[in-house]
Formats: sequence, structure tokens, C-alpha cells
Amino acid sequence: MSEVTTKPKKPRGVASLINGKCIACGARCQSSCPVNCIEMTDSGEPIVESAKCIGCLKCVKICPAEALEMYFTPEEQKILSELASLSGGPTEDELDEEGQRLQKMLAEYRGVWVVIEQFEGITAKVSWELLGTGADLARTLGVHLSAVVLGHNIEHLCNEAFEHGADKTIILDAPVYKDYRTQPYSDAICHLIGKHKPEVILMGATAQGRDLAGAVATVVKTGLTADCTGLGTDDKRNLMQTRPAFGGNIMATIMCDKYRPQMATVRPHVMHMPETEPGRKGDIIRETFAPLEQDILVKVLEVISDRDGKNQVDVAAAEIIVSGGRGLMNKENFVLLQELADALGGVVGASRSAVDAGWISHSRQVGQTGKTVRPKTYIACGISGAIQHMVGMQDSDVIIAINRDPEAPIFQIATYGIVGDLFQVIPALISRIRNLKMNNGSYEPELVAA
Repeated sequence: MSEVTTKPKKPRGVASLINGKCIACGARCQSSCPVNCIEMTDSGEPIVESAKCIGCLKCVKICPAEALEMYFTPEEQKILSELASLSGGPTEDELDEEGQRLQKMLAEYRGVWVVIEQFEGITAKVSWELLGTGADLARTLGVHLSAVVLGHNIEHLCNEAFEHGADKTIILDAPVYKDYRTQPYSDAICHLIGKHKPEVILMGATAQGRDLAGAVATVVKTGLTADCTGLGTDDKRNLMQTRPAFGGNIMATIMCDKYRPQMATVRPHVMHMPETEPGRKGDIIRETFAPLEQDILVKVLEVISDRDGKNQVDVAAAEIIVSGGRGLMNKENFVLLQELADALGGVVGASRSAVDAGWISHSRQVGQTGKTVRPKTYIACGISGAIQHMVGMQDSDVIIAINRDPEAPIFQIATYGIVGDLFQVIPALISRIRNLKMNNGSYEPELVAA
């Protein structure tokens, strides 16, 4: 009679703190423990009650500093070695029921989406910028990039999306989508998510994008990171979403590792515009979902456009920006910046301090709470360089800073810096530029000041 050998059960071990690695993150390990076997010291470090630990690994997985590990007794180490020899290699951690459910759910979601924002058939540029970023993410993840287009009579946007990098276009064309309203648009996106299950959704951080993204994330019960300045992926297909935090003083990377889809909004001009490929083709997926007009609570009675307003200037689209800050002293001195901007063919911008003082309208504000810009030339006049302002203009091709304080932070990111009185420097620049124009761009080297 042959002897039946039973395979030993894999030991689970107990959680143990690695000395010197805890960063006192705020008791994440304690809150994750299902059996309450972790207590926190006054310094914020965990104490694990080994007798109660069930080896579920939840505290180990949630620790951002990897300060916890599983401890095995010599007898348990021996069993692990035996199991490794039987399986021909090291044993893998067994997933519990919750882990298996999570793994199965994550595997169902594949693909990168960019929701295209349009008004009367004209697309917001940030949507094309996001297609470039989305294409990079899709290549890394090994999936297709899809553009999602909602509106009425917007079939032509499909070809534009393909030329900007989309592999597929999911289009919803119906009269109910003619003008943006939160209810029909969010219902449509949620319907598409349930049907196609994308793992990443990107939208522009515009008024419409912020409204729509928040509504969708709430309904599908997933995470949303707003105003991202960088996007990437890790080896577990998680979207690494980088954005300013704590008033812009630090950059935080946020991940949504237990929910899908992963959603993020990105400000205009933060990502590079991709090169177009005229004639590029892709697959068009036409969906028919459309809420009934009588079920929509909000009605659009009239659309009033301010595009042709006399004082409307799109700072974000300008190639040359002359910005002023607290150093301008008063509202009247912004006339000086307007003269310089006119001479260069640019527009006038401002820092938050100048806007808060009432010297210029909020539509001209550059920075974290204003507009993110990426001009060819950015001239900062009397702006010290608060981090909130620099976040919004640091990607400009050329930055010229004019400030009396040689220690001003703006000089740290400036391509060229002028330490001096802006009320002397700017008139000299205006005069020189006008002379150059009169001489058709020629100049005499001996007249250029060092």
C-alpha cells in the first residue's frame, strides 16, 4: 500500500516593522488591518501584536515606504523551502478572495480614452494635446487609443482625431448633444464606460471638462485627479498622475490602483501638441445611446458667445506674453506693458497679485489659479516668481525676467534675467524694438548694451 503524502500548507507569517524605514504617514497600516492588531506609538510608528496577526498582507501592501515585511519562523522558512522545491521555484503569494476579485476586475478594463471637447464643431486644442499624451500611454500599455466624440453633426471630427493619433473614434451624434449639458453628457459617458470598459480616461481641465469628469467619476465610483502636469504608468498598469499639491509647493504622484477606469484632467498647454498625420485613418464606432430631451432637466435657451468681445484676449493661445506683477505698482503702469506687447506682437498677462489688486482682469491671469501657458517668449516684469505662478508658465520656450531683486525666484527658471528697474528697462526695450523695425531688423552691435 503506497504512502500518501500531503502537500504542506503555505505559512502566512506575521507583519513586522523594518527599523528606520517608517515615515509616519498617518497610520495607514493601522486603518487597513482587519483584526485590529496594530497600535501606533507617539512617534507614529506601528507596533504589531503578533498573536493576533493573520498574515493578510494588507498593511504591507498599503505602506508607501515599504517599512513592513512578513516575518517567518525558522520552521515556516523550512516549509517555504519545501514548497519551493516541489514547485520548482519560489512560491508566489496566494491571493485572498478580495485580491482575486480585484485582479479579475482590473483585467476587464483595457484601452485609453480621450474625451474630445467641441463647441459648434470646433475642437478645444487641449483635446488634441491629450491625444498625443494618450498615444504614449497606449503604446506603453499595449492597447488602442480611442477618441470619444459627443455632439451633433460632428462626423468630421473623427478624421481629425485620427490625424492627431487616435486609433479608434467612438461617436455619439444626436440633437440632444448639440449643446453641452452635464446630465446627457455624463449619462452617455457612463453608458460607454459600462459597455467598453476603458482603463484610462483623459479630459481637458476646462470648465466643461472639470464639470463632466467629476460627474462621471461620481457615478462610476472611481478616482479622479484634477489639473495633472504629468502622466505615466507603472509596471502594474496603474496611471501615475502627477500634479501640484499643498499650494504648488510640492509635486504629488497619485495612483488609483483598486478602481477603474482611472480618470485625470489636464490643463491646456501643459502637454505638447502632437504632429498631425494627414490622411491617417482608423475605426469609427457609432453608438446610438441618446437620452430623451423631455428627460433632461436643464434646457439651453440661448448661447451667448464672447469670442468677438473687444476686451477678450486668449492668453493661453498667445506666442508672446508680457506679464506684470506687484512690481508694476498700479493699474496705470500696465499701459507700459501693453506698449511692449504691441511692439512684439504679443498680449499682456499678469500674476495673481496684480489681478487680486484689481489692476487687470482675471482672464489675463497666468498661473495655477489662472491659465497655463506655453508661449515662444514669456517676459515677466516685476514678478518675483511664486511657485503658483511658475507652474503656469515654466514650460515657455524662452523666459525673460525683469526684476530689481537679484534673489527673486523667477531668475531660477529664466532663460535671460535683467536685474534692474522695469520702468527704465521696458522703455529701453520698446525703443530698441521700434528702431529695429524701422531699420527692417538690422542693428548696430556697438549700440547694444551689455
